[in-house]
Amino acid sequence: MKKKESTKRSKVVVVGAGSFGTALATTLSDQGHHVTLLARDATIVEAINTHHENPRYLRGVTLPDSLRAKSYDEGIDDGDQVIVLAVPTHAMRQTCQWIAPKLTSTTMLLHVTKGFEEATGYRMSQVIEEECPFVPRENLVVVSGPSHAEELSRRMPTTLVAASRSKKTAEFVQDLFMHRYLRVYTNPDVIGTEVGGSLKNIIALGCGISDGLQYGDNAKAALMTRGLVEITRLGVALGADYNTFSGLTGTGDLIVTCTSKHSRNWQAGYLLGQGLSLDEALRQVGMVVEGVKTTPTALRLAEQHRVHLPIAAAINAVLFQQKSPKEAVADLMLRSKKHEVEEYVHESSASWQYP
Repeated sequence: MKKKESTKRSKVVVVGAGSFGTALATTLSDQGHHVTLLARDATIVEAINTHHENPRYLRGVTLPDSLRAKSYDEGIDDGDQVIVLAVPTHAMRQTCQWIAPKLTSTTMLLHVTKGFEEATGYRMSQVIEEECPFVPRENLVVVSGPSHAEELSRRMPTTLVAASRSKKTAEFVQDLFMHRYLRVYTNPDVIGTEVGGSLKNIIALGCGISDGLQYGDNAKAALMTRGLVEITRLGVALGADYNTFSGLTGTGDLIVTCTSKHSRNWQAGYLLGQGLSLDEALRQVGMVVEGVKTTPTALRLAEQHRVHLPIAAAINAVLFQQKSPKEAVADLMLRSKKHEVEEYVHESSASWQYP
């Protein structure tokens, strides 16, 4: 029997009117929820409310008439029950400090940000928990998965994962988003969901560099496969469940980010492979490339946990140590001999902490 879409409507605020925040707001509006999208730029607010488009981040996409935008100055209302944080990693702590006074013990707080805080190495849920102590941990949800805003906003079939310590909360968010073009799965592994979504950006930079060098499919397959090993290696060391990395927020997100020209990280890597400097590549992409800041942060975490990340180290050398992409690839190919299969804890360590 075909599953009916959820009929329960919620009041949702999406903080951050970038491409993915706008795409999620579109989906939630299509689902019939009462959605407000908060934007810093007054011209974006006007464009959404008047012309039903976000020309800066999703040019050519018609947004629902029911979607309303507000400026950050107008803030969050006391009655807003679900808040989705769709801001870059560098803005997460400040955003949480700004919204914290409006939050209560019944607020449902979601985030869709992929990356670590540069100064602390914290995952985004750790930043949120530190700055929003009034929100119970079981009310915090990570929404992640293989999803380009350009496709989701055009109602193309997409899958996501809602990860929470609470089964009830994860299932609430699953119902919140489920639509004829968006399928949502649940997962209790918050750490693995965040780590997979963050580290895949590093590997996407590497795949872009490889494509920019015209190295072909063999090299990309090797980068993605061995890159997944590095993601899993560090993720397990940080407390993630091994099995999460074979799912949508691991393998799935890695595939879509490493193979699509929609990916900002792939785009930046491609330009580096073509010979542009990092500053030139970032300027040409024109939007936040999270993998650039994630790379050195991941290496610091790896050092703390005594984990070896040779691909990430090679990409870091290209980004920040003026090593040529060709030289970095040669160094990877000429490393000491290794066995392919590594030992992991195969038993699932993930379970719901709350009913």
